[in-house]
Amino acid sequence: MPDPNKAFTFIDLFAGIGGIRLAFEQAGCKCVFSCEYDRHCQETYRENFGETPYGDIREIDAASVPDHDILAGGFPCPAFSRAGVSSRNYYGIAHGFQDKTQGTLFFNVKDILKAKRPKMFLLENVKSLRSYDGGNAFKTIMAVLQDELDYNVSYQIIDARRWVPQHRERIFLIGLRRDIFGDFGKFDFPSLPPGLGPKMGSILEKNADPKFGISDKNWECLKRHAERHKAKGHGFGYGLVNGRSVARTLSHRYYKDGLEILVERPGMNPRMLTPDECRKLMGFPEGFKITPSKNEAYRQFGNSVVVPVVAHLAKAMVSHLGRILASKCEQP
Repeated sequence: MPDPNKAFTFIDLFAGIGGIRLAFEQAGCKCVFSCEYDRHCQETYRENFGETPYGDIREIDAASVPDHDILAGGFPCPAFSRAGVSSRNYYGIAHGFQDKTQGTLFFNVKDILKAKRPKMFLLENVKSLRSYDGGNAFKTIMAVLQDELDYNVSYQIIDARRWVPQHRERIFLIGLRRDIFGDFGKFDFPSLPPGLGPKMGSILEKNADPKFGISDKNWECLKRHAERHKAKGHGFGYGLVNGRSVARTLSHRYYKDGLEILVERPGMNPRMLTPDECRKLMGFPEGFKITPSKNEAYRQFGNSVVVPVVAHLAKAMVSHLGRILASKCEQP
């Protein structure tokens, strides 16, 4: 029987710049393997954790992955997100499980779960994963995890605004091996922090560099874009924030024009967030090393997880796992 007092191990799949790793390390776990395809994210990951993640998950021999207690990862979401599907439809690009580059990567996770049988897993994705394709994709995922791999799976959609000043809804799936947990096999998500969470004033810089201001040309373009959608009855357009606001979701496309989160400046055009404000908006700690490329920093943070949300769940998972293993050790 494993020692319940020993640090639990985890693997960090689709690691990005390490948001999930930070969360599980805060919960006292040890990372034994990481995987991330994007070379720019690999560089940021190496700067902060001293290791370069393995590249393409599709090239991994699942049996060669180190043994671990917890598998964690946020498999790529553009193939299932509302924005991603809309864009792909426009350009005639496949989405969902028909997207062979991103939509099928869940099945690589399945292969590792099947080969290594970790005690628990945490998977993260966009809220719309549950409703994509009339719910059929989500039913497929749940069937694989529960019926084929024999995990009890709980899921919850969580808005990060309780921790950071950003509306960011993501679905989290947490699975527990039935043969280990038995009657304790259903994970109960921990209660959310009380209150409505912080406002943008908690992260905004008082004297941001003027270079982050929107040019007259871009500002006029964004206003025309918003007017066109308003005339069509759509709610799409730029999002203005001030110190009393909660921002929209920061996305990987933020570097293009700052559309979703523009900071008001009285008497001036609004400005984009600085990369360090994005760091704080995603809950990354002080001292986290950011890539010197402004656009790449926006893209990396926009693709990441909100660290304190995952830390909240990781702490509960570790507590649950430790409690069950301890009770098994006490049995005669």
